[in-house]
Amino acid sequence: MVTNLGSAIAPTVKTTVNFEIPRGACDCHVHVFDPAHFPYDRTRVYTPPEASLDELCNLQAALGFDRVVIVAPSVYGTDNSCTIDAVRRLGPRARGVVVIDNSVSHAELDDMEKVGVRGARLNLETTKDTNFDAAKRALGALAEMLDGRDWHIQLDTRLSVIMAIKDVISSCPIPIVVSHFGRARATLGTEQHGFDVLIDLIKAGRIFVKISAPDRISEKRPDYPDVAPLARAIVAANRDHVLWASNWPHTGRAASPDAIATPRPNDDGGALNLLPTWVPDAAVRKKILVNNPAKLYGFEDV
Repeated sequence: MVTNLGSAIAPTVKTTVNFEIPRGACDCHVHVFDPAHFPYDRTRVYTPPEASLDELCNLQAALGFDRVVIVAPSVYGTDNSCTIDAVRRLGPRARGVVVIDNSVSHAELDDMEKVGVRGARLNLETTKDTNFDAAKRALGALAEMLDGRDWHIQLDTRLSVIMAIKDVISSCPIPIVVSHFGRARATLGTEQHGFDVLIDLIKAGRIFVKISAPDRISEKRPDYPDVAPLARAIVAANRDHVLWASNWPHTGRAASPDAIATPRPNDDGGALNLLPTWVPDAAVRKKILVNNPAKLYGFEDV
């Protein structure tokens, strides 16, 4: 088990965090890439560089975070070995989100749960999959596989898909987490088509939303001012169902799937410093950083 949180030397943290991070804060979406020990899937659509567990620990230390959720990336397909290894090595301060299909056994899910896995990912965005009927079937099948478990489904998709499958989401017995603002386009603001559905779903407590990866939805760097109205609307809708995440190591794309993709430029310190501008109330920030993830991922609350 990894016992230290790193040396706080994190190249993606270019700006010092300028507000108090509460004890027990959790980064709810990161990836670990270790191709030397866990080879990538041959059918992957991109090839990221290594992003090691030591580097993740350094990021955690630099940001002042105690907890982390490691999400299985698409480059490993349904082989969750790298993610599970990282969660196991970090111990109680880590949780995992895996990618599964109908070949997984109950015993395998039991083993994953013992390590610290608390969710399964349905990633439609990496391949730009917008087939609504297929999305409904996939979400229903995943919910059936997780029936009876205290897990959640992480849904990575865009607003148009969320709109089309909103009835399935509303009736799903498994909690659903929508990543990266539901891929809303920041430049279109809170009146864009489909954002009202996202707000209605979070207001009703049917979904959690990660206010994460502003660089994915905005081109207005470095402070992403057009993201602020979206973040504030999501928090105002239901502060108990909002999570924060860095999306480290900010995977990019290359000209071909086999070429090593340069990570997207990012300042994790600067991105975190946007949170108090979106959420001025420290008590609400603690909910987002500590209490909400503690409840969803099964950490001991602080």
